[in-house]
Amino acid sequence: MKTIHPQYITDHQGKKLSVVLPLEDFKTLIEELEELEDIRLYEEAKRSNEPSIPIDNAFKMIEAKRKVK
Repeated sequence: MKTIHPQYITDHQGKKLSVVLPLEDFKTLIEELEELEDIRLYEEAKRSNEPSIPIDNAFKMIEAKRKVK
């Protein structure tokens, strides 16, 4: 994981209220969160033992439904 460099916004007593991140750090965090979500969904799908279909077939089914509407 990339090292981030946060800055904090504090109240008058020094209590941290908010975080300010450089844009590149924010983008990196979002990308990593999205990747973790993909991994979580993949693991969840594996545990479900539901039948799966190849991605090409799934896209064909989706496109066929779009054309019907």
